Parts: sequence; C-alpha cells; structure tokens
Amino acid sequence: MDEPVYHVPALLKETIDGLNIKPDGVYVDCTFGGGGHSREILKHLGKQGKLIGFDQDEDAFKNIIDDDRFIFVHSNFKYLKNFLKFYNITKVDGVLADLGVSFHHFDDADRGFSFRFDGFLDMRMNKKSGLTAADVLNTYSEEKLADVFYLYGELYNARKIARTIVNERNNLPFKQISSFVSVLQPYFGREKEKKDMARVFQALRIEVNKELDVLKSLMSQSVDVLNDNGRLVVLTYHSLEDRLVKNFIKAGNVEGKLEKDFYGNIIAPMKAINNKVIVADEKEIALNPRARSAKLRIATVNRK
Repeated sequence: MDEPVYHVPALLKETIDGLNIKPDGVYVDCTFGGGGHSREILKHLGKQGKLIGFDQDEDAFKNIIDDDRFIFVHSNFKYLKNFLKFYNITKVDGVLADLGVSFHHFDDADRGFSFRFDGFLDMRMNKKSGLTAADVLNTYSEEKLADVFYLYGELYNARKIARTIVNERNNLPFKQISSFVSVLQPYFGREKEKKDMARVFQALRIEVNKELDVLKSLMSQSVDVLNDNGRLVVLTYHSLEDRLVKNFIKAGNVEGKLEKDFYGNIIAPMKAINNKVIVADEKEIALNPRARSAKLRIATVNRK
C-alpha cells in the first residue's frame, strides 16, 4: 500500500522556474517537509550541484532523499547562516521557503494544529522545544493573549476572547482542543465559525513557532548568503507573511519604509523578479485546494 501524500507543493513549476537553477549551483530548501520541492530541484542539478534541506520536524526524517548532492539539516531555518558555515558553504544560488503548514500536520490530531480533531494543544513544529499552545493559553497575560489574537489572527474581539480564556483557566487549565473550542464557540456566529476558529488557531500557531520572527530572520540572512543574481523564492499562505515578504523585497525592511538615494532611487538589498504576485490557476486549485491561498514572490540580490 502506498504511503499517504505528505504534502503536495503549490505552484511547483513556477517555484522551480523562479529559482533559475544552475546545474552546478548550491540551493537551500528551508522547508523540506515531504521533499516535494527538493526532489524537483535535484532533477535540475548536475553532479556538482548541491542542495541543503532544512526541517525542524522529526516527521521529515522519513522523507530524507538518498542522494550524494543532498544534505539534510534537522533544524529551524533561522540558523541558516550557522549551518552553511558548518558545511563550509559561503554563498548559495537560491533560497526557497514554502511557509505553509501541510495537510500532514493538519490531519494529525496529536499535533494540535486543527480544531477538527480533539487532542493536546501542542502546535509545535519542533516537538522537543519551546512552549506549547497550552502553555501560551495558560501562562500569557490577558493583554499578551489579546495581542496574539489581534495581531496574528486579526480578530476584532481579541480582548474579549483573551479575558474569557484567563477566567476559564483559573478554574481548569487548558489541555485539550475540545475544551478550548467550547470556550470559543459563543464568540463566533455559525456562518463564520470555521473561518474565525481557523484565525484563532493560526494566531496560536504563529506565536508558538515564532513564525514571523523566523521569516524576518530568513529574509535578512538571505541577503548575506545569496550570490550575485541569486534568487529568493517564498511561498506564503496568509496576508501577514505575504506583507512581510512584499515589504522586504520592495524596501529592505518589513515595515515597507522606502529609503532613497540622492537621485531618488530606492535603496533596497533585493529586487523583485515578479512585480505582481504569482497565484495558482483554477486548474491547479481543483487538483490541490491548498494552492488557492498560495502566493509566490521571487527576488534577486540587488548589489550595485
């Protein structure tokens, strides 16, 4: 019997085209996961090419590729520069990050990523480090919880939700998804319940894994490690991530604040390859519904 599909990459052709792969180049897949992107990259590399795949999730070990050109790094990609230095790699020709959470994670009740199942409120991509979602819910102040839900979930009633969580945990600490969901339900109308619940879980997941901080670090490090004409290719799945990537490519900072030289030219360390974000067509969405929210941005180093 075949193994279930771990993850179907969205916009695979567009992503590989965006990397502009050189047969003897060195590339980094920051989110190895099921290995879909990595396998495709290896098809375009010659014998002298090299690919480094990062993943902090133990589940990725089962997908490691047996290829002399491939190096697997069991770590968060925020340590990109450290590990490149460890492997005596000074520069690379392309950096890829597919930032979405795979169906594999959403469908695993034990990981706690989805409100569709009951299980422990975990949500850690690395199951051996950091706070769990339960820890966040049980220890954060009301103000800090409200910030998490408002900033990362864009929930208008974040403060009310936070207040209720603090009140409820005083009676019984949160451990299971079911008890947490039951507390949330009164705040969401039936017509928008799934969408709003998804926003709450997204906010918790982002906080638990410090996803936006890690993304900021990756973009900054990419400027340092990419060769001239090297490519940064990033797939995002929600507006918070996409906004950070768009701003960094445009302005060199995540706030999008433009700095100009004496002649009025924008000073930024990267230059967009695609000025308009790339999205999936209806044919791909029909085959892979996850692709509906995918946004692809491609940039190159802008050294003058």
